[in-house]
Amino acid sequence: MTNNKNTDNTVVITGVGMVTCLGSDRETFWNSILRGKSGIRRITQFDASDLPCQIAGEIPDFDPAQFMPAKEARRISRSSQIGLTAAITAMDDANLPQESAKPERVGVYFGSAIGGWDRGMEGVYALREKGLSKVNPFVLPATLANMPAFHVAKYFGAHGPNITISTACATGTQTVGEAAQAIQNGWADVIIAGATDALITDYIIGGFSAMRAIPTSFNDSPKQASRPFDEKREGFVYSEGSACLILESLDHAKNRGAMIYAEVAGYASSSDAFHIAAPDPQGDGAVRAMKLSILNAGVHTEEIDYINAHGTSTPANDAAETAAIKKLFGDHAYQIPISSTKSMVGHAMGASGAIEAIACALTLHNDAIHPTINYEIPDPELDLDYVPNESRQVRVNTILSNSFGLGGQNACLILKRWEH
Repeated sequence: MTNNKNTDNTVVITGVGMVTCLGSDRETFWNSILRGKSGIRRITQFDASDLPCQIAGEIPDFDPAQFMPAKEARRISRSSQIGLTAAITAMDDANLPQESAKPERVGVYFGSAIGGWDRGMEGVYALREKGLSKVNPFVLPATLANMPAFHVAKYFGAHGPNITISTACATGTQTVGEAAQAIQNGWADVIIAGATDALITDYIIGGFSAMRAIPTSFNDSPKQASRPFDEKREGFVYSEGSACLILESLDHAKNRGAMIYAEVAGYASSSDAFHIAAPDPQGDGAVRAMKLSILNAGVHTEEIDYINAHGTSTPANDAAETAAIKKLFGDHAYQIPISSTKSMVGHAMGASGAIEAIACALTLHNDAIHPTINYEIPDPELDLDYVPNESRQVRVNTILSNSFGLGGQNACLILKRWEH
């Protein structure tokens, strides 16, 4: 790892890419969430008819052969397939070449909450049902959580720092935040930062059903199932997806004349150290992460003019997040628009924070806030401005993006408008 401290400590976003249930290109994704479109549908990847929850945020019509050789696609997990696709799209959006003149100055920070269990389980079934001779030798490495980062680094010949982060639902936010700090420390000029998860299977949906974490009353109306902050919310809607952001030092971006979406101004993480699945009901861990990210950005709480909420649609999380926002922001909490991207794309686990970081960057770039859809019956305990059902055309300068993961792992980003 080389160190070449940048003359300016600013880190900017110059490219975005995603593969989601609401589209795999920037314009489709942005227009969909701005219109309040839901990507939740009945599960088609397996027969879910015997499960209490039969809906998810599936990516429609994804063909990995459009982005990589078919032989390679067969050897890697779906999460690696869509993660690499998001990275290719983001690098193209940033107008960066596949191979850098200084590959040691290009890093990869990528994460996954679940990894490639789909390929690992193939090996388990093959061994138990057909014997060792039928086990594909590629299934074990394909299962590992660091494989998306490997495939991205290999594709782009990135020889700089390569980090895999796996902090459940906070993963995507943490990869972006840690990548920004690595650039500030002078370890790289460019970092391909993102996260991916893609595992819509019977054992995942069954496991979350057993935890009573996902909704069961919306199998016939899937688009209404994710309803953050609404009194009738039942749980998060599981989905798959990937997202990637290209981060650059300001020096590097300016020297090549890059288009800039936003500045990554602050980041922090914290731990609840409370419960394996439930958030601290007092929201103290969330408060610490939000407060530290604001301090790291060098701004004041009164300068936050939009919050992209973790907003999972679970009774406990939405209540804890609302309590934490009130605790930190006081009366100003009632003046801040807050919305949940998950109301439309569901909860893509580790990828969610990266997807939401892109939504925040596009909010700054387009002067518009997307809504929280399916907000129909206000919960009397949750009385903030959740931007219900309709987008708002409004100038936003400073955004707080929240991600709070299983195991009480919290991560927050501050993104700022770029005007220089």
